[in-house]
Amino acid sequence: MAETVSGETTWTVGRLIQWTTSWFGQRQVEGGRLAAELLLARAMGCRKIDLYTRYDQEPTPEQRSAFRELVRRAGEHTPIAYLLGRREFFSLEFEVTPAVLVPRPETEALVQRAVDICRGKPEHAWRIADIGTGSGCIAVAVARFAANCAILATDISDEALQVAICNVATHGLQDRISLVQADGCRLPGDAVPAGGFDLLVSNPPYISDRVWAALPPHIRDHEPRLALTGWGGDGLEMYRRFAVEAPAILSPGGRLLVEIGHDQRSAVEGIFHAAGGWGFTGAYRDPTDPHDRVLEFVLLSREASGRG
Repeated sequence: MAETVSGETTWTVGRLIQWTTSWFGQRQVEGGRLAAELLLARAMGCRKIDLYTRYDQEPTPEQRSAFRELVRRAGEHTPIAYLLGRREFFSLEFEVTPAVLVPRPETEALVQRAVDICRGKPEHAWRIADIGTGSGCIAVAVARFAANCAILATDISDEALQVAICNVATHGLQDRISLVQADGCRLPGDAVPAGGFDLLVSNPPYISDRVWAALPPHIRDHEPRLALTGWGGDGLEMYRRFAVEAPAILSPGGRLLVEIGHDQRSAVEGIFHAAGGWGFTGAYRDPTDPHDRVLEFVLLSREASGRG
C-alpha cells in the first residue's frame, strides 16, 4: 500500500476504501469493504457512518499512516475485532483481545435461549453458571436482558478473566455477575449456591484437531487455541466432562445449555444419554442458521450420573 499511495494520487476517504476493499479481496481478509471502513474510521477517530459524508476528504498524513498499519496487520489475517479492540454481540459492545475468542453470531442462540428460560419464570431468581466465559459476552448479555438472574462466570485463563471483568464493569453488572478462575465445573466450594445452580450455560472448546488444522488463518493463527480445541482430540472432551461433572453443581431439575459444532448434535446427545441422569429437552439455532447450535438438557438424577 505504501508504494501505491505514493506519487501524486490524492488519497481521499473514498479512494482509500475502494483500494483497501480490493486488496482485502486479493488477500482473502475477513470482512472486505466493511473491514476497510471500520479500520479507516478507527484511524480517523470517527464513526463508520461519518465516513459516508467524508468521501472526498483527504485524511491527514498521521491518519493515513495509522490506517496503513491497521491494513498491514489485517493483511496478515489479524482478526478485525482484535485490531479494533471491540466486537458487537447481542446488540451490545464488548472489549476483545487475543486472550479471548471473538464473539460469534451463532452463540447468540445460546444467549437467547437462556434469556427465554429466565423470562419464562419471571418470579424466580435464577442462579446461573457460565463456564468458560472468555470475554464475558454470554454472561453480560444474559444479565442485561434477563433481570431476574445472578451469574457466576468462570474461565481457566486469568488473561481472559481480566477481559471479562472489564466488560462486566463497562455494562455496570458487577452486582449481578461474579467471576472466578476455575477449570470447567470444578468450582471452589463457596462459589456454588446452596442447592446448586438452576442453569449452566457454556460455549466450550469443541473444535477437533482435524478441523482446527483446516481453519482459516485469522482464526487458527490468532485466536486462543485453548478456547477452540481445549487440550486437543475430537472436540467432545468438555461435553464428556459436563455430563459427569455438572450434576455436582446443578440443582435437581437444573438445566444445561451448551453450544455445539454444526455436526456434533448426535455425538453430544449420545454422551449425555450414556452418562445417565440427563433428559434431552431441545435443540436451538438462529433462524438464519441451517444447523442446530445449542442443546438443552435437564438434570433428572444426580445419583444416575454418579454424583449423589
